[in-house]
Amino acid sequence: MANDRDPFVIEKEMALTHADFFRIIPRALDTEDFDQSDSGVVLVDGDKRLEISIGPERTRQIALMKIPACDVRLEFSGYSEAARAAALVLFDRMFQKGGG
Repeated sequence: MANDRDPFVIEKEMALTHADFFRIIPRALDTEDFDQSDSGVVLVDGDKRLEISIGPERTRQIALMKIPACDVRLEFSGYSEAARAAALVLFDRMFQKGGG
C-alpha cells in the first residue's frame, strides 16, 4: 500500500494548447503561488508538492475535425488521498470544455 509520501502519478491526454494550459492553471490550482516553466508548473504547499508537466502540442484529427492535444502528467507527493481527490476534481472542472 502506498503512503502519502510516495508519488502518485496521473497521465492524461487533454484537448488543449500550451496557451490554454497556462491561462487556466491558476484557477485549476486555486492559487497563483507556483513556479512555472515552459514545460509545466510546480506547486509546493508545506509538505505537499504537485508537479504538472505538459508534453508537446499536437493535433488530433477525428474525421474532418481537428482538435489541439497534449499529454499532461500530474505527480502528487505528500498528498492524502482526500486532498489528492479534491485537487483532481478542481483540476478537471477548470479544464472541462462545453458539451454533453
